[in-house]
Amino acid sequence: MASSTDLVSLRAVRQLRRVRAFYAVGALLWTASTAWTSWQSPGSRQMWVSALLLAVFAGLLTATTLWLQRLQAASAPAPAHHAAPRTTTGARHAHA
Repeated sequence: MASSTDLVSLRAVRQLRRVRAFYAVGALLWTASTAWTSWQSPGSRQMWVSALLLAVFAGLLTATTLWLQRLQAASAPAPAHHAAPRTTTGARHAHA
């Protein structure tokens, strides 16, 4: 049975993936909007608002990606420690 911290971690990872996808779509839309507005009316207030919202979504996307990477690294299982492989006794004690 999974511990409660494992379940919380799995839920957090799932939710962060959804939020990251939302922020990625938002960043793409604001990129298109900023490009269109800069083309139509460069230097206007609408262009700067669009650029500001693009920066906000890019920052949120970056923060979410970093948190997701940290959560996945923290929940990764430790590598298994295996014993050294055995050698056959005949090959080790062979005389020349």
